[in-house]
Amino acid sequence: MSELMTTTYSMWRLFRNCRMACKWRYIDELVPLERDPNLAFGSVIHDCLECWHGERDLAKVIDHIDRTYPNRAQDDHQQADWHLARAMMSAYAEHYPAEEFEVVALEKTFEGPIVNPATGATSRSFILAGKVDGIVRQDGQYFLLEHKTASQIDASYLERLWTDFQIILYAWYLEQTLGITVSGIIYNVLVKAKLRQGKGETEAEFEARRAELIAKSKTGKSSAKRKLPEEDDTFQQRLQEKYLEPGMFHREVLYISRDQFEELRAELWELSKAMLDARRRNTFYRNTSYCFQYGRPCAYFQLCRSGGNPNVIENHFQRIAPHEELRDGAGEDAAPVF
Repeated sequence: MSELMTTTYSMWRLFRNCRMACKWRYIDELVPLERDPNLAFGSVIHDCLECWHGERDLAKVIDHIDRTYPNRAQDDHQQADWHLARAMMSAYAEHYPAEEFEVVALEKTFEGPIVNPATGATSRSFILAGKVDGIVRQDGQYFLLEHKTASQIDASYLERLWTDFQIILYAWYLEQTLGITVSGIIYNVLVKAKLRQGKGETEAEFEARRAELIAKSKTGKSSAKRKLPEEDDTFQQRLQEKYLEPGMFHREVLYISRDQFEELRAELWELSKAMLDARRRNTFYRNTSYCFQYGRPCAYFQLCRSGGNPNVIENHFQRIAPHEELRDGAGEDAAPVF
């Protein structure tokens, strides 16, 4: 019997969206050298929330943030994320000084067979593994706790939570593993403030602006002063005031229908059969409708466009074993955060 291949819902979702992208990641084990900054920030916040819900020690959370961005003094991106993470988590701790739920487990991993729900047959090729952000108990019922970072929360965003099939399927596997009934999912959404730290003006920029003001002035003079960079303390205070506004944090509870379990298990079984066929015939075709699905090129667009050019692989990709999100200390996978 061949060795069982560990899979995750992230892999199956990618296979469903674009088989070639799935092949690049999960068979050829290629990952772009440059990671999407939005996903990297989301992983940091997941780590912070695990720490906060485990120990409720804000000082440890802030220390983790400080250690995550060691080059912030020289790197503008690190500096921006460091500010945002600090303000977000400080405000989160103040916003939720106590919880209505009891934490049962954090970053809980699971593994189980892929089963044909129609016949009960078990796949001899694949198993499914995954990790959930948390399991909590509230009013005597178990819920999965799922963290999301979002650019904004509106009706459209909340509607799309219904399509988050991954967490629903994971609920089924956790029920089998732990022997509990999962009533639903508590989505814990944190909004990313869009404020930016003032960078100030260079001497040349100031002189140009001053010259424009003088040209428009009837006196031929200007009292304009050079705009200086915004101090860290000032910007941090501005961010924290932003997080006092309503709507920066949101909890949404969705209850799970038992019908959804059967539907997703059937879909997973069909995908596993399609993967077996694709592997056997080496037919991983592209879905070009997926190339710009999130308003930006797919992580493998450059590779596909080059026809898998070895030079592109060497210069823009690295090989990393699949399912790194399952390792201890790793955040959830690179799923889009809406």
